Amino acid sequence: MSHSFKEQPHNAITDSHIARVIPCKELDPGDPWKWLRLGFQDMARAPLLTFFFGVLFAALVWFIEFLVLQTGWHLVIMPALVCFMLIGPFLAAGLYDVSWELEKGHVPSLWHSIKAITRNAVNEWAFGILLMVLMIFWLRVASLIHALYPPYIDENFESLLPFLALGTIVGAGFTTLGFFISAFTQPILMERKVDLATAVLTSMNAVWVNKKIMLAWAFIIFLLVLVGYFTYFIGFVIFMPLLGYASWHAYIDTIETKRKRKYE
Repeated sequence: MSHSFKEQPHNAITDSHIARVIPCKELDPGDPWKWLRLGFQDMARAPLLTFFFGVLFAALVWFIEFLVLQTGWHLVIMPALVCFMLIGPFLAAGLYDVSWELEKGHVPSLWHSIKAITRNAVNEWAFGILLMVLMIFWLRVASLIHALYPPYIDENFESLLPFLALGTIVGAGFTTLGFFISAFTQPILMERKVDLATAVLTSMNAVWVNKKIMLAWAFIIFLLVLVGYFTYFIGFVIFMPLLGYASWHAYIDTIETKRKRKYE
């Protein structure tokens, strides 16, 4: 189904005049499933690169879990999960490049994917720093929540519930903000020579304009990440490349262009 162009809406994002906001399209309810289907197709067309990036993501999450077990600080699990969801889009640049190369009719390569971060290097690294600052801020808030935990309370579910609930609510807020900021920012910076503010505000505007569909997409991402955790990260070998490829197709479907793309 073809998408309709959505006139630039008037809201706090587009009226901020901080930077230019690239117009977005109006998405259809079935689009998230189409993005997953296209993602599966990219996985089948580039199996070795898919496996490499999948193992890399799984190893990173396993390392976070290893640190949790070594420190014995069980309350670090929630901030670690949020940290991973915050920096995931930045690490997925290589996966976006694979989908982009396949879309052009080229044969993707690992070296080409590694170089993807250099196309708009200053703004892409600035985006990484932005996500890192958000991650550090969340860790500080998580530390404050942990400091509120009285040491004399028994470590059972009933005693931990208020702190887990507070951490979940605050973590959900940070994750939502991270999703708004990062949903389309990285692919915008990879494909277009724009500044970071333009990419971030464009991403936030596109998510806000299509909030119901993007909420469904965020829920799908959350479920796949959850399944990845319950399979002791083995599921990440499949799910993280799938989400990376699908996110590229989501960007292609959502963010408007002035003229039709002509790949060479």
